[in-house]
This record gives sequence, C-alpha cells and structure tokens, in this order.
Amino acid sequence: MNTTIKLKAIVFALTIFILSSCKKDDEVVTGTGSISLEFDHKVGTQALQFGTQSYTNANGDDFKVTTFKYYVSNISLNKADGSKVSIPESYYLINAADLTSALQSITNIPAGDYTGIEFTIGVDEARNFAGAQTGALDPAKGMFWSWNSGYIFVMFEGTSSKSTQTGGKLFYHVGGAKSPTNAVRKTTLIFPSVLKIRNNAIPELHLIVDVSSLFRGTTTINFANISGFHGGVNGLLVADNYAASMFKVDHIHN
Repeated sequence: MNTTIKLKAIVFALTIFILSSCKKDDEVVTGTGSISLEFDHKVGTQALQFGTQSYTNANGDDFKVTTFKYYVSNISLNKADGSKVSIPESYYLINAADLTSALQSITNIPAGDYTGIEFTIGVDEARNFAGAQTGALDPAKGMFWSWNSGYIFVMFEGTSSKSTQTGGKLFYHVGGAKSPTNAVRKTTLIFPSVLKIRNNAIPELHLIVDVSSLFRGTTTINFANISGFHGGVNGLLVADNYAASMFKVDHIHN
C-alpha cells in the first residue's frame, strides 16, 4: 500500500514538472517593454580619458582625445526568425564626455526575444535635410553644419604631435548624406545571448564603443596626411573604418 502511494506521488510530481516545463517553453509574451542601452567608450582596450591620456593609432601616431560625439539612429531589433522591430523616431546623440547621454532608454518595444540590433551611425538623408528640428537633432547641440545644411555624424577632436594643423590639433567631422560623399553607415550586432523584452523588467544592453576604430580598418589613418576635415572624401575613409568595428556588444543583463 505504501509503495503504491509513493509511486502515485512520484507520478504526480513528474506530471506537474512536465506541465510546468511545457508552460515555460510555450510562454505567451504580450505587451511592451523597455531596454537600457549603455555606451562604454574605450580606445582599443583602454578606457577613454579626455585631454590627458596619450594613445597610439594603428599607424603608430600618438594622439589625445578632447571631443567624441556621434549619432545613433533608426534602431531595429532582430528576432531569431529574421523579423525586425523598428523603433520609431530613434535618434540619439551620444557625447562620450557626458555620462548621462551614454545611458539611453528605449521604450514601447513589443515584448519578445531578440537576437540582435541594427542601427545607423549618423542621420539618414531625409532627416538631414528636413529643416529645423528638436530633441537630439536640435542644431543647438553643435552637430549641424549651418553652411552645409546637414549633420555631423561623428565628431572626433584631439591633438597629436604628427598633426600638421596649428597647435597639433586633430579634427575629424564626418558627415554628408548624398552621393558622392554619402557617409551614412549602418551596423548590425549579434547578441551573445537572447535579449528578453517583457513588461515587468528592463534589461540592460551594454555596448563597447572604440574610438580607435576611426583610424584603422579598410584604411590605416596617418595623422600627418589627414589631420583635419569637415566631411568630404576623407570622411568616407573614416566612416568605412568605424562602420566595421566601432561598436561591439559586451554583455546583456535580462
């Protein structure tokens, strides 16, 4: 009798376990949620420090960083089945010197499991020439060429002993959204684990942003040859460089 009761108890426990497992696997996800998007700025493997720390580019040239700003826009989150969820009006200006701008929140994302992210580095053509705008695209932010009617996508400024500019200055202002100097670039990042959007939690997506990617890749930048520009052909060289390796997913906290 006792043996029968024990067997029944074991069968009952296994049944509950199986049903619970099935319920978890077949979880119905509804509603919307948010993510916290963190940008951690580095130069290679070193933390980015402004004005004091000396770094070396891929050409062996020394440099210091005084300014590093860039636009991230037109964000889409990707699912394992290949579908995408586009985030409307997703325009963010990141200033590496401002820790508050390096932590962004994206809201009203359809709940689900996501495997990657895509975004534009810069500002798309339509918004480049849409006239006076607000928020991150406000010209008062200092990332707009009034003389050229367009946005600066990535702004790097610093100094180098190799620079031919007065005072050893470096200024790389990448922009331009029309041929033949279209510097709009997109990047796709695959998550190391699934990003779970739910209405009862705010997961964190931590991205590493590497300043040194501007100077290496398809073209190794020599500061003696390219020490300053406002868009143009040199901007395309730098844009092609950073499009490939400026951003990397470090980790996810669900």
